[in-house]
Amino acid sequence: MSQTRKKSSSDGETKPRTSFVSKFLRGSKLRSSKAESRNESNDLKTTDSQTSDEPQKTATLDTGTPLTSEMEPGCRVERFLQKLGKKAEDACLDLSNCGLTTADVRETVTLLPFLPDLETLDLSWNDFVGGTLHSIMEQMHLVSKLKSLRLGSCRLTTEDVRALGAALKALPDLEELTLSWNSKVGGNLPLVLHKFPAGSKIRTLELVDCALTSEDGAFVGQLLPLLPSLEVLDLSMNRNIGGSLNNIAQGLKSASNLKVLKLQSCGLSQKSVKLLDAAFRYLSELRKLDLSCNKGLGGGFEDSPAQVATLERLEVLDLHQCSLTAGDVVSLTQVIPLLSSLHELDLSANKEMGSSSENLLSRLRFLPALKSLLISRCALQREAFTAFAEASIHLPALEVLNLSWNKCVGGNLKLLLETLKLSTCLQVLRLSSCSLVTEDVALLASVIHTGHLTRLRKLDLSYNDSICDAGWAIFCQNVWLLKELTELDISLRPSTFRDCGRWFRHLLCAVTRLPEITEIGMKRWILPPSLEEELKCLYQDRSSSIHFDHGGCQ
Repeated sequence: MSQTRKKSSSDGETKPRTSFVSKFLRGSKLRSSKAESRNESNDLKTTDSQTSDEPQKTATLDTGTPLTSEMEPGCRVERFLQKLGKKAEDACLDLSNCGLTTADVRETVTLLPFLPDLETLDLSWNDFVGGTLHSIMEQMHLVSKLKSLRLGSCRLTTEDVRALGAALKALPDLEELTLSWNSKVGGNLPLVLHKFPAGSKIRTLELVDCALTSEDGAFVGQLLPLLPSLEVLDLSMNRNIGGSLNNIAQGLKSASNLKVLKLQSCGLSQKSVKLLDAAFRYLSELRKLDLSCNKGLGGGFEDSPAQVATLERLEVLDLHQCSLTAGDVVSLTQVIPLLSSLHELDLSANKEMGSSSENLLSRLRFLPALKSLLISRCALQREAFTAFAEASIHLPALEVLNLSWNKCVGGNLKLLLETLKLSTCLQVLRLSSCSLVTEDVALLASVIHTGHLTRLRKLDLSYNDSICDAGWAIFCQNVWLLKELTELDISLRPSTFRDCGRWFRHLLCAVTRLPEITEIGMKRWILPPSLEEELKCLYQDRSSSIHFDHGGCQ
């Protein structure tokens, strides 16, 4: 997982930016003693006579000076960040994922008094923070301007959680708090958040996979009315809070500024849909709704999805792996086409919708702003695929299309011919395990040959074992026209091994003409010695990095 790093900047700034350390330490420099000023003046007077010694002294400072208390504060901060492979950023101390030791944590504590203007502190993904956080929290009053505190995956202990709760009262301007992937937060959430005053400035609260209990969920419901500025709430992967969703839904009615609500894998049930539906009318600013991986939701949309239609600003709707029933699909057919701002829709891994989604997919034509559509593993029937193909012509903004694991695509890719020709934005096309045949890849090659799909960056044709060597040859002779392509996957199924034909030479030739390509998946294709030699020559001749993944072959 990657951590989100936020950088502050000023619009229209033309002057050089003052360094991170210089900004933070300007006050302490102005308060330096007269004795230090006299020493500096004396040093300047002798500069000319010591010019030859300066390079040697500078080198010693850069490589061997220990971080002692006598060292000038600015130098201490810079050396500490340099040691950890980090760069200074304005008002931000980013120490995420850099293997902090207990000694590093102690050093961080000694630096905080010199960073009074600090706004972001990120200690995420450092195991040794756990058990030592209290020493940092005791100094939070020194960085009272802090706006963002990120402690994801730090193995926090119960004592750490208690110390954090006590420290939050010293951070009146805090806007972001991330505690994700810390299991000890579960059962102890009130110890952390009980210090939030009414009218708190918190905008982002992330508690992913914190082993939250049903009681923690009820506490969140009571807390939400105290957070009028809340914009992002992520409670994903806390399976035990489904039982307290009634409390959470009541609290959501007070979160009128909420823009992102994530409840992935939270143990939600059919009843949960009705509870959330009652809250949606109060969430007019909601942009992203993630209810995915809640298999208990199946059947819940049949009677109560009406308020979803009131989310006029909704841009992302994720319902993948929710065990949607035919009745759910019928209800959603009436709602989803009304979400005119929708940019991303994920209905993947809902196999029950395969035979009942014809009307829903047909009405996607009313979503002209749609950029990403994921309907893989939906067991689509030919009628549903035909309906989608006709509607897709009216989706000019589509950038990502995933139809993988829908066997009906095989032999019927020609239905998408007009869409593929008209698409000027498509960047990701995934057709893995679609039972494609030789005619399908020949059709795709002809579309490419005539100058279409020029913006395609990722193409997945893996697990389509019925394509013969002639089909791969035609495809590989034309794939070089996709100048922006970065990833191509033509791997075989785990149970299948085949010898590469002559088409592989066409692929090698194409690679030399694809300036952006970095990854080619060819798992379980067997390369004869002669082709392996040609591949080695390609590695030696090509200056940029490219990886041929043909794992499974010896």
